Amino acid sequence: MNWKTKWIEKKWDILTSEKFWDNVIGASFKITVILIASWLAVRLGKKIIKKAFLIRMRSPLNHSERRQRTIARLLQSVISYVVYFSAIIAILSVLHIKVAGLLAGAGIVGLAIGFGAQSLVKDVITGFFIIFEDQFGVGDYIKINAAEGTVVEIGLRTTKINGSTGEQFIIPNGSIGEVINYSINNSKIFIDLQMTIDADFEKAEVLVREYLGSLQESHKELVAVPTFLGVQNVKGKEVTIRIAAETLPQQQYGVARTIRRDVTKLFEEHNIPMA
Repeated sequence: MNWKTKWIEKKWDILTSEKFWDNVIGASFKITVILIASWLAVRLGKKIIKKAFLIRMRSPLNHSERRQRTIARLLQSVISYVVYFSAIIAILSVLHIKVAGLLAGAGIVGLAIGFGAQSLVKDVITGFFIIFEDQFGVGDYIKINAAEGTVVEIGLRTTKINGSTGEQFIIPNGSIGEVINYSINNSKIFIDLQMTIDADFEKAEVLVREYLGSLQESHKELVAVPTFLGVQNVKGKEVTIRIAAETLPQQQYGVARTIRRDVTKLFEEHNIPMA
């Protein structure tokens, strides 16, 4: 009997031994319990954080809803990382892999990689200051370089933005430069309408002012009554009149469409010609 046959018989004895299968079944059971417990811990932790921040936002204190949503999402991500990392360590221990030696080796490798991971460090530091300074939050409509849309997630390393046509931008925090945030201050818009030069401007002004005065009651997104600014430009046989409106953040477009539609209909009903 050669050494290959002996080696095969030895391995076969191990695989068919009762002790081996007891260890396999025991380890499988422990790993299953660890995975289920980790999933439940993450799910429960996220719910607790969400509930806690909902209560915090409903409190009479002046907490920024944007900031609270952002911090809540970040804490939920941190919980996932911590729990799943702990689960991996526990599974390795169940498989009798020396975790201490593995972590020591990983520390040495990590130190070597760290010298070349300056961009990662920059991403994390920038992400921390974005959250700490409340530059923008989850739900804000912002523009970063060519990316424009609604912020759906802010992590310590990346920021995710959903564009208006469905695309998602994933931007490393370290590459974020100038940020335009459209969701902090009230939005303002100017609505221009063209009339013919022979129109009755006094009648048009009275109608528009009367209409604008009643608009705020039916449109809660308006901060103040829109203002009729009068004639802004005369070009050939066309006269441009302008209306200014101030709304809650990102609500100006719907209000502008409504005003254009209603004023056009109003002029048609009173025989005021438009260009």
